[in-house]
Amino acid sequence: MIADVVLGLQHGDEAKGKVTHQLCSKGNYTHVIRFNGGCNAGHTIYHEGKKFVTHHIPAGVFFGIKSIIGNGCVLDPNQFFKELEELESGGIDTKGLIYIAKNCHVITNNHKEEDGKDSTIGTTKRGNGPAYRDKYSRAGMLAKDHPDLKPYLIDLHDEFWNHGEVKILCEGAQGFGLDIDWGDYPFVTSSHCLTSSVMLNAIPHYAIRDVWGVAKAYETYVGAKQFQPPHNKVFDHIQEVGQEFGATTGRVRQCNWIDLPFLKKSVQLNAVNKIVFNKVDVLRAVDHWSLKNNDGKTDFYEYYSTENDFTGRIEEFLADAVKDLEIHFSDNPHRI
Repeated sequence: MIADVVLGLQHGDEAKGKVTHQLCSKGNYTHVIRFNGGCNAGHTIYHEGKKFVTHHIPAGVFFGIKSIIGNGCVLDPNQFFKELEELESGGIDTKGLIYIAKNCHVITNNHKEEDGKDSTIGTTKRGNGPAYRDKYSRAGMLAKDHPDLKPYLIDLHDEFWNHGEVKILCEGAQGFGLDIDWGDYPFVTSSHCLTSSVMLNAIPHYAIRDVWGVAKAYETYVGAKQFQPPHNKVFDHIQEVGQEFGATTGRVRQCNWIDLPFLKKSVQLNAVNKIVFNKVDVLRAVDHWSLKNNDGKTDFYEYYSTENDFTGRIEEFLADAVKDLEIHFSDNPHRI
């Protein structure tokens, strides 16, 4: 067994879908599995000239790879079947490719109704939090107990351990800054977004080969807390050029500069060995290159006059985070 991981290093919306899609196109994977989150995720994928936004279904389906919604996820059956229809209408053959872990928990209409009343932490109101709460209070519904999902059920242990060699791409949702334990609680998601969550899906730690951490050349956040410095026209420009609107909710994404100490912690705790920084083209268009740092007491900003100085500073800062770290700076919305 070999497993590669794609996860977010910031607060979601880092273009993990793009990276996963490209790895699927050339990685010879037997399976792609979503290992956390629910329909609060929105992975934007451009495939053969068409735009798709998936909330549940992994990117492997675009390449005829068996695609699984894993144990660590929560599933809205209505959204699931809607996505199947959208993929099929977009020319993607899903037959025999989409599966759901039998122990995945189900999001009910009651969960969505309850979540819709939130006004304090800025959730996507998709029912994920209440569904995870019921999971851990042992009051939830498993996918194997939902009659409409039975044709899609799969046993992860049997699938990964009893049918020859497998090569799995693990597709994460949200990002490290939204992790329920490591994020800025309570402004977090309801699942675990770290590499360690992969092991909830019948994948042992020793099978993990590459961990792809995905970030932007700046940071964005969607939620209730104040994240973007006020009265800053540069961030307004970034929002406009970068089309910073949530793929799930359509809400404007607040912007800020990369927080270097936070990024380093995210790389270390996720055992990342490859990083993709997306949307370098946005900062190039805005022509502003800045980073956020901390001297142990207060935050301060570093300003750079050129793109090379900016990328060089990031490489320098991360040099001692993980040995042999491979860094990619991407200026293309469709590929690394």
